[in-house]
Amino acid sequence: MSLRAWTQEVPIGPPAYAEITERMADAKMPDLLVHLAIEQDDGTLRYIDVWESEDACDAAFEAVVHPAVHLVLAQRNVQVQGEPPRTPLRVIDVRFADGTSVRG
Repeated sequence: MSLRAWTQEVPIGPPAYAEITERMADAKMPDLLVHLAIEQDDGTLRYIDVWESEDACDAAFEAVVHPAVHLVLAQRNVQVQGEPPRTPLRVIDVRFADGTSVRG
């Protein structure tokens, strides 16, 4: 299996992120293994995502993530030029608390 993983610096903080995730509610995102949102020293966020499928990732961003993000950014008058770049990561192993894992 070839996992799709990256890190991404985003120009929002925890309050905007909370609004985005509230808008996404409990939307299903098949093949998402893990999404981490980490606050950096300057108050912005860094995402780390691991997906089983690039196609599923693209579909989830189109159907779930981007509509929520665009709405919240527009309400906050935040203007960005496209999506922040993603830095690819090479995943060797994703291990879960139940003892299962997925190898990259």
